[in-house]
Amino acid sequence: MSETPYCGWAPVSDTLYRDYHDTEWGVPERDPRALWEKLQLDGMQAGLSWITILRKRESIREEFDNLDPQRLSRWTGKRIAKAMENPGIIRSAKKIEAVIGNARVYLDMMDRGEDFADYCWEWVGGKPIVGAWTDFRQAPTFTDWSVAMSKDLKKRGFKFVGPTIVYAWAQAVGMVNDHEVSCPRHREVRKIK
Repeated sequence: MSETPYCGWAPVSDTLYRDYHDTEWGVPERDPRALWEKLQLDGMQAGLSWITILRKRESIREEFDNLDPQRLSRWTGKRIAKAMENPGIIRSAKKIEAVIGNARVYLDMMDRGEDFADYCWEWVGGKPIVGAWTDFRQAPTFTDWSVAMSKDLKKRGFKFVGPTIVYAWAQAVGMVNDHEVSCPRHREVRKIK
């Protein structure tokens, strides 16, 4: 099989990674609920590889009530204990508790009339920042704005939202287009409005 000009982090041999790269990663997301869900998944990744999250994503969604903030905000210790028995998820009490707390913060923002999508996109001026990397390893792992956004999220009560997590999430949700410039997706996602 010949090599393609796609981003080097998404190996051709791993169909799950490649499908994620080719259909989701870097596509600008404007739905507040979807942005929140993806931030939770990135938080669960802390200390793990992204492929671990991709492999467990459907089990996570199933166990976590489809990552519905309303339902998660009502979880009790008993419900957390039940989730901890599921080998198909990331079984970290701290991460599970963070998702529950983050659901409450998200709902509080929305209840106060603060749209989570508007909040997120303000950090990048409302449109994707476009990288010009020839190799994915050239992209930063955090930036001044991801540090500032991380601090603001933490001040609001969010957990597992460090600057590196925030930047990786921003890449995933298309707030940043860090596809390698030779990757066809670099041009394709730039055309998405």
